[in-house]
Amino acid sequence: MKAVQFNRFGPPDVLELVELPVPEPGPDEVLVRVHAAGVNFFEVLMRADRYAVTPDLPMFPGVEVAGTIERAGPGADRSLIGTRVAVPLFAMGRGSGGYAEFVAVDGGAVVQLPGAVSFEAAAALMVQGLTALHLLRRSPVKGKNVLVNAAAGGVGSLLLPLARRDGTKMVIAAASSDEKRALSLSLGADHAVDYTAPGWQEDVKRVTGGPGADVIYETVGGAFSRAALDALAPCGELVLAAMGRFGLGAADVEGMLDHNQSIKGFSLLELLTPQGVREDLAALFELAATGALTVIDGGRFPLHQAAEAHRVIEDRRAVGKVVLVP
Repeated sequence: MKAVQFNRFGPPDVLELVELPVPEPGPDEVLVRVHAAGVNFFEVLMRADRYAVTPDLPMFPGVEVAGTIERAGPGADRSLIGTRVAVPLFAMGRGSGGYAEFVAVDGGAVVQLPGAVSFEAAAALMVQGLTALHLLRRSPVKGKNVLVNAAAGGVGSLLLPLARRDGTKMVIAAASSDEKRALSLSLGADHAVDYTAPGWQEDVKRVTGGPGADVIYETVGGAFSRAALDALAPCGELVLAAMGRFGLGAADVEGMLDHNQSIKGFSLLELLTPQGVREDLAALFELAATGALTVIDGGRFPLHQAAEAHRVIEDRRAVGKVVLVP
């Protein structure tokens, strides 16, 4: 089978297509033919050795795939053969191997996929969908003014409609281009601001009537986290989901304390349980199947163009979810 790996850290071109044996499903495992593999920003950072954790080399990236079950190993349920499934590798204790034509996984950990949900949409609803769900659980938004950063991205484009469903008072999208802001408005945002423009925080305060956002979901980190503080209301909460990219200094934190503001950390893996993952993905798939949740196609690339998929994400050209289609 074909798979993507990198043997050294660096730019997208370090990703290379290699030939590997098709994995043999072991006891209680199934072999899944991959039809869509999600590409994530943290994988871009990992490839460049800019992530919070440095992986061992060679690295075979990919933590979420969707496809069909082709074979069942000893003890696995053979009736699953032919079933369309989502495979959240990241929730199985596996942080690699998804950029490939096949994966062998625990048959009890796959999640069946409704016929109305595409493989590409399923890939989008694993890391990003679960992140959006758990962000809202960590910091409920009912009756609050909410700012979503990177609002047209994989997480942000799902957070907008889900926050609206949860009864937010106002949803404000922060995005860097006219196209992304227009998309954000179509997904449920009440207002959209250009976070690359000087003084954008004043736009947030204006539309909220003065105080700013009660909750800011921050997935970018670095300089944006510091800038976002100027848009945070007194007693507001900054939810930081940008692992390894904490950009606040002691003076920033002291200023937050003066305004009764708080920082809440967010790490998805710490919040997951096997049963919870299955139930939450089933709920997300149902929302997508009924049209209650729109999944934005950010681009589909064959395995041999994995480097280009990384460039699209790294250059901030992507909206929605970027996937590889073996």
